[in-house]
Amino acid sequence: MGENSKIEWTNHTFNPWLGCTKVGPPCDNCYAEAWAARWGQVQWGPHADRKRTSAANWKNPRKWDAAAKAAGVRRKVFCASLADWLDNQAYRQWREELADEIRATPNLDWLLLSKRIQNYERLAPWLTVPANVWLGITCSDLNEFYRDWPILRSIDAPIRFISYEPALGPLRVDQIVIDIAPDWIICGGESGPKARHMPAKWPRDLLRDCRDRPMPIAFFMKQMTGKAPIPDDLMVREFPTFRESQ
Repeated sequence: MGENSKIEWTNHTFNPWLGCTKVGPPCDNCYAEAWAARWGQVQWGPHADRKRTSAANWKNPRKWDAAAKAAGVRRKVFCASLADWLDNQAYRQWREELADEIRATPNLDWLLLSKRIQNYERLAPWLTVPANVWLGITCSDLNEFYRDWPILRSIDAPIRFISYEPALGPLRVDQIVIDIAPDWIICGGESGPKARHMPAKWPRDLLRDCRDRPMPIAFFMKQMTGKAPIPDDLMVREFPTFRESQ
């Protein structure tokens, strides 16, 4: 699971456990829930048990780390594509063991994306964010950004990023008075048979905002609605650079 990820902005995916609960409109067409139902892996919802993945799967990050070290490169690991690492239904011990794996794999950059950043202070398995952790939040529109970015920006992480996917409304960083901006924004339209439309104007305006800031924000265009071809002017796939702690 996740040896070579199909997600364009990462190298690997690692799911320490499976299962989640929908928390709002962005989750309406959740691909992870559909995957779980198709394969009968785990039930979805607030009262369903989360399922820890196999011991063999938990060994993968050490293998990826060794390979990255041997190649003299860093590799990115998205955790977790079929769960939420800040889900309060997951066992605390699992998060602590995940933290152990992160610390033991210094050649990997761990991309921890959550729809529940409000749980961070209570559930994060460390006092200081490890040096190889990128913290991200999912924001499908400007209202979610207003709600969740103040929490993420208060956490001193090496990289703080926004996953604007699925994009369900405009997100304009030029309209936000902030002294600390995200390091990276991933933009993507929804896919699947019930995909909600993302006008090309939304990513175009956002890309312009990212470019026009005194310190430009790295922009990654993942996909258009339904995985339609990305227009040439939007085929921008940047990655963030590390900054000094703030």
